Amino acid sequence: MDLAYLVTPLLTWITVGPIKFLINSIKARKWAFNLVGNGGFPSNHSAVVSSMATLIALREGIGHPAFGVAVTLCFIVIIDANSLRQHVGRQAAAINRLAKDATDHKWLRERMGHTVIEICGGLLTGIAIGHLVFALFPR
Repeated sequence: MDLAYLVTPLLTWITVGPIKFLINSIKARKWAFNLVGNGGFPSNHSAVVSSMATLIALREGIGHPAFGVAVTLCFIVIIDANSLRQHVGRQAAAINRLAKDATDHKWLRERMGHTVIEICGGLLTGIAIGHLVFALFPR
């Protein structure tokens, strides 16, 4: 088994998480432990799928069927991050407004999706990590 394909998503996730935490902390001017999760710059999901697509392109070539599958997965994740999850966040905000006076309402997280800039940041981070893993794990 080629460990590069296992290391790439793990390294990407481990790298992007602290970057997102630091950026959120700087923006909030306090430690942003409560802001860890979905949303924010850069997009974890976009970074993970683009790092794998990049590694597959570099190792197998863009003509390989696995690259086509990886790019398809990238599109699905990006569309989900930008549209579907933003709609979920809007629904959560509406529910929170409607139930603000209810005593048994558990506050729903409203920041769910990603902006185009956050997705692009994730894509660029993922591409960079894909190149890094390709350089560190030669065949």
